[in-house]
Amino acid sequence: MLPLRDNLPTDRFPVLTVVLIAINLLFFGWQLTLSNDEVGDSQVLTESDEAVVEYGAIPYRLTNPGKDCSVASDADVVCLGTDEYEEVAAAGELVPLDDAPWWVTVFTSMFMHGSILHIVGNMLFLWVFGNNVEDSMGRPRFLAFYLFSGIAAVYAQTLLEPNATVPTIGASGAVAGVLGGYILLHPHARILTLLFIVFFVTFIEVPAIVMLGIWFVFQLLPAVGQVASDVGGESGGVAYLAHLGGFLFGLATIKLFATRQRAGPRRPALGAG
Repeated sequence: MLPLRDNLPTDRFPVLTVVLIAINLLFFGWQLTLSNDEVGDSQVLTESDEAVVEYGAIPYRLTNPGKDCSVASDADVVCLGTDEYEEVAAAGELVPLDDAPWWVTVFTSMFMHGSILHIVGNMLFLWVFGNNVEDSMGRPRFLAFYLFSGIAAVYAQTLLEPNATVPTIGASGAVAGVLGGYILLHPHARILTLLFIVFFVTFIEVPAIVMLGIWFVFQLLPAVGQVASDVGGESGGVAYLAHLGGFLFGLATIKLFATRQRAGPRRPALGAG
């Protein structure tokens, strides 16, 4: 299910939503300029991967401020203070990295993505749902809401495996906060949705509470599996707990941020069915 638009007009043009989308696209454009050739003395790390390690949010660094990370000759990330770091350092097999400060990576990680599908999906959800959430609170509050949602998401994922050394990147957690806010503000808004069922493709209009409720379940089930298997942080892949953390933060705090009255839903034109 892909959302295309809702039926709620905004009183003002969503400037900040557009700016956030533009910043994400600029970050991804920068990522695309990075080489996929191997760099470093051990020749195991690409320039693109190096940027992810340096600017992604690594759980171990967030729970151990001041501890830097490097890359071993087998391409695994090892962090200062871990047993693996001591062993690899003793063998002289570390690739030095110019890590950003740990607190900076909390923010830079929100604007980096792993693929075109990753960023397109996130930006589509941000555009469809972000404009009305921004309209409900104004621009400065929306920026704070978005960033705090992203921070909550990063730390929610960190709780799963505090000592994990796999970087987390993506705007998904911050966007999930927007979804959590939207579902509480506008549960009965109608969302025009592109639906895929095997080879059948159609457009349907569903209430926001249905669509976002389904989205939430699709994040919850695999997150439970990650927690049960206790491998979420080290296995890489999708950070489902980050999605849930951002969504629940948005759900819990939206009333603190949303202060503006907004217009009603669009009405169909005369003669429309």
